[in-house]
Amino acid sequence: MTRILASITWLYNRVMEKGPLMYNKGVAGEESTHRIPETLTETQAERILAEMNEVIRAGEEMRRLRTEMIKVFVGFGWTQDRIARLTDMSQPAVSKQVVKYRADGPSPAMGLALDQYDAPWLEGRLWGLAEQISETFRETARCARYVDALGRGKKRFTPQNVDALRRLVEEDLRLHRAELPGGHRAAYDEISRGLDVPVGTGTAPGTAAAPAAAPAAASVRRALARRIQLDRLRHHP
Repeated sequence: MTRILASITWLYNRVMEKGPLMYNKGVAGEESTHRIPETLTETQAERILAEMNEVIRAGEEMRRLRTEMIKVFVGFGWTQDRIARLTDMSQPAVSKQVVKYRADGPSPAMGLALDQYDAPWLEGRLWGLAEQISETFRETARCARYVDALGRGKKRFTPQNVDALRRLVEEDLRLHRAELPGGHRAAYDEISRGLDVPVGTGTAPGTAAAPAAAPAAASVRRALARRIQLDRLRHHP
């Protein structure tokens, strides 16, 4: 009996010790709940929606780019089946686009040589060079975040952003000089000279006039130049 009374007394004391604490915690929880605002501030809503809007915008821009690329493929003489397979689009959707472009008349041939000097082409080459550097030096590449932002549509090719990317690439070329093949530096020097002396006609700076670059959307020329520059650096560093 003595042991039972002792146990009951111990339990009673423990409950009395914990009770006020639990009550205070409950009151504090209620007070903190009441302090939570009932609605978001405009700033909070803006931050939440900003990233969503970026994703939506990037998706719309990619759809437009894909449509423009179909026009390029038609100019190459590719079949509708081939275009549908590559673009992952339905045959009727591709057929509609192909008929539209063919009705507009034949498009001029799209040149794919690297040595073209209109601004979108040079920007695409710079993008490809930066991407190759960021892939090679994933942890230390200064341009890695910028490359990722461009790829996700979070940054656009404004003059300010192009200048910022150039500075980052220059820093990476300096920091990793011993590890990078000479082709990376040579590519940057050519791109940089072209951007410093914009010509807009496809003519190399300081040379005789060359045929103008084939008309195409700036986004298409960037995408093509990026891909070609990347492949050139990977296979012929």
